[in-house]
Amino acid sequence: MVSTSAPAGITGAPFRFMLGVTVLCFSGYALLLPVVPLWADRGGSGALGSGATTAALMATTVATQLAVPWLLVRTGHRLVLAVGSVLLGAPTPFLALSAELTPVLLLSALRGVGFGLATVAGAALVAELVPRAEHGRAAGRYGLAVGLPQIVLLAAGVALVERFGFTAVFIAAGVAPLLGALLVPAIRRPPPSAPRADGPAPRPPLRLVVIPVLAMFLCSIAQGGLITFLPLAVPGAGLLVLGALLATTAGAMLGRVVAGELVDRRGWGGRLLVPGIVLTIAGMVTEVAALHTGTGALLVLGAAAVGFGFGVVQNDSLTVLFAAFGSAGYGAASAIWNISFDAGTGAGALAFGAVAEPFGYPAAFGATAALLGVGVLAAMIRPRAGLSVRSTGGRASRRRRADPPARRRT
Repeated sequence: MVSTSAPAGITGAPFRFMLGVTVLCFSGYALLLPVVPLWADRGGSGALGSGATTAALMATTVATQLAVPWLLVRTGHRLVLAVGSVLLGAPTPFLALSAELTPVLLLSALRGVGFGLATVAGAALVAELVPRAEHGRAAGRYGLAVGLPQIVLLAAGVALVERFGFTAVFIAAGVAPLLGALLVPAIRRPPPSAPRADGPAPRPPLRLVVIPVLAMFLCSIAQGGLITFLPLAVPGAGLLVLGALLATTAGAMLGRVVAGELVDRRGWGGRLLVPGIVLTIAGMVTEVAALHTGTGALLVLGAAAVGFGFGVVQNDSLTVLFAAFGSAGYGAASAIWNISFDAGTGAGALAFGAVAEPFGYPAAFGATAALLGVGVLAAMIRPRAGLSVRSTGGRASRRRRADPPARRRT
C-alpha cells in the first residue's frame, strides 16, 4: 500500500493547481517586465532610470525572499503564496496614474514584495508536492509554468502597449495574480511522514551552495539586462524585438525541461552548469555582433542561446540545492535559488543601464559576456567540490566528491 502521506507527484492535482497559480502570477510579472521601463522612459527617466524600475522590483523581491523560509514554517505555504499573489497584482493598475520615476519605483517595490513571497513559496512547493525522484521533472514543469506566460506575454507586452495603451496592460497585469490567489486553497500539501525537528534545517557545506548560486546570479544578470533593454537597444524594430524576446523565453523554458529530463533519467545533476553558462556567453557575444551589424537573425539567435543556457542553469542549480539542503530545508533552498535569480535580474538591469548610458548597448552586452566567464571558471571546480544528484529507479542519492561525509549541523 502507498502511504497516505506520500506526495501525489507531478500528475497529482495539488501540483497542477500550484502550476496554475504560478502561470497567473508570472503572467502579471512577465507582461510588465519590458513595459514598466518604457513607461518610465516616457516620463523622462532615461536609460538609468528605466533600469532602476526593474532594479527596485528585484531589490524588494530579494529582501522579502530572505524572510520567506521563516514565514513558510510559521504560516504555511498556501498563505504565503496567496498573500504574495495579492500584493503582486493589486498595486499594478495604479502605475497608470503617473509615469514619473518616484511613484513608478514605489509601486514596483511594492509589487516586488508580492513577487518575493510568491516565488519562494511556489518553488518550495515543487519539492514538497512530489517525491524526491521526480524533482528534476517537477522543476522542468515548474519551468514551463514560469516560461509559458513569458513566451506569450513578455514578448507581447510592448506590442500590446502600442495597440491598447499602457493603462489596459497595467489592469490586465494586475488581475492575473489576483485570479491566482483564488486557486491557492486547492493546493493540498501531504502531511509529513515523520515529524520534523524544531529549529533551523541542517546546513550543507558552503562550497556546495556557492557554485549553483553564482551560476544562477551571473546568468540572471545576462537575461535580466537583455529583457529590460532590448526594446531600447533596437528602437523602432517592434517585430524583431518581439521575436527576440519570444526566443529567449522559449529557450529558457526548453532548457529547463531538457535539463530536468537529464537530471532525473540520466543522473546528470550538477553537471550541467558549465554547458549552460557557456551557451549564455555565446548568446551575449552574438547579441554584440547583431547590434554592430544590424543583423536581425543574429539578434534572435543570440537571445535564444541566452535563454536556453539560462534555463539549463536554472533547473540544474535548483535540483542541486534541493539535494544539498534535504527535505527539512526545501524552503531555504528555494529562497537562496530565487534570491540569486532575482538579485541577478535587478543587478543586470541596473548595471546594463549604467554601462549603456555612457558606452552604448553593445558595450553592456560585451561586459556581461566577460563577467559570465567568471562563472565558468567557478563551475569548473565542481568535480572536486560539487554535489552530484542522481535519481535512479525511483530513488535519489547524494554524492559529495573527493570530500568525506560532512557532519550534519543541528
